[in-house]
Order: sequence, then C-alpha cells, then structure tokens
Amino acid sequence: MKKINIKTAAYSLAMAALVMSVSFSCKPSKQATATGEAATEKISSNMNGTGKVMEITFEKGKAFNHPTFAIWIEDTAGKFIQTLFVTRSFGSGTFTYGDKSGGQWKPGQVKRPAALPNWSHKAGTAKGMVNYIPDQSNPLPDAYTGATPAGNFALETRANKETARYVKVFMEINQTWDWNEYWTNNKYPDNFEYKTSCQPAVVYSAVVDIQKPGSAVELKPVGHSHYSGDNGNLYTDLNTITTALHIADKVTVTVK
Repeated sequence: MKKINIKTAAYSLAMAALVMSVSFSCKPSKQATATGEAATEKISSNMNGTGKVMEITFEKGKAFNHPTFAIWIEDTAGKFIQTLFVTRSFGSGTFTYGDKSGGQWKPGQVKRPAALPNWSHKAGTAKGMVNYIPDQSNPLPDAYTGATPAGNFALETRANKETARYVKVFMEINQTWDWNEYWTNNKYPDNFEYKTSCQPAVVYSAVVDIQKPGSAVELKPVGHSHYSGDNGNLYTDLNTITTALHIADKVTVTVK
C-alpha cells in the first residue's frame, strides 16, 4: 500500500479550503447584482386602490443614510389629493432611537415636526388640522407606510380612486446629522427641532400624465422645507443645500 505523506495531505486540504472560501466570497451578495450594481428593493403601497398603478423608482445618492421621506400627489392647481407612502417610523411616530429615559436608546414615540413639514402641513390641511404629525393615537394607515428601504427601491403604488389626467407627484426627503457650512449645529442654538433636522427636508416634484403609460418622468428638486417645521412653506432657494441634494441621485415615476 502506498504511504500517504501527512504534511502533503494537510497542505492539500488547507488549499482546498482556501479555494472554497475565495469562491464563496466572490459570489454577489443579496445587495448586489451580477454586474456589481446595487439591488433594487421592490415595495408597494395602497394596491387596493383603483387609480392607475405608478412605479416610483429611487436611486440613492452618495449622501444616502436611511432617510425619512413621504410621497404624495396633488392636482395641477396645488390641491393635496392623498398620501402614497411614508416611511413607517414617521408614519407611526415610533422611532428606533425614540426613548432614552432608561439611559439607553430604545424604540419610542417621538414627534419630529422638522422631519417632513411640507407633507405634514399639506396632509394636515386635508384632515382639517394645521399640521399632521402621526403618532400612536393617530397613525397613518398601514396601507401607506413601510420600512425605510436600505437603498435603491421601486415603489408600486396607486391612488385610492381615479384622478384627473395630470397630477403632480411629490417626494419630501430628510435625514439628520447633515450639517454644512450654512446649516451649522449652532445656527439656532435654542431651537431643538432644528437640531433634529440639520439641513432642511428637500422637496422633489414632477407633473405626470396618468394616461401615458410606459414613459418615465423624473422628479426634480423644487425647494426645501422650513428648518424646524414651523410652517409648510416651500423655499425655492437651494443655494445653501449641499449634501441633502445627494440623498437621492435620481427619482422617476412611470405609469403602468
């Protein structure tokens, strides 16, 4: 019987294990496609509605870091029609880092008026309120909320009922800790709500032809919201907004 060289066998086994580990590590992860591009998460909202199905595609920008956002539609005269989607933390009022009463962060109810003030005031007016900030006692229905996407996403959604041919689709997006040279951490030292927003929320918009399926319309930034949520005004000067304009790289709407 031929003797087996123990050192040679051990070396062979080690090399085989190394090759296997390298082979597995080279496979695309769940977050990437075969071409190395980021995967697109498929989400949906209000699919029991009877309006035309729209797909809103979001490509994250270089400053993306799990933002809060709302998507809604208005008529061409600027009248609020309805909400299509809001990230669940804001839509329920329960944030992962909402309660530090015990010394450590844990989920808790928090109201953040500076997060999405343009949507909050418009949605509030439609409800007969000055400002609608969802909480445990008055949350946004589950049909219009979902977990914050981890990156690129495609939202399939529809209005509750048929709309006029042309509608304006809006997206308001915000994330904290994005100070810049203008929106500094001591710009409004006594304003707590400002410090929860830093750079104000950015609002994107586009007019969409509901009767023209298949063509993608890109939402463009049209202004920013109030820095602390005191009102729902849209401020069209974006010269002081820097990284907040790079949370999203591209947002498009396609009618199905």
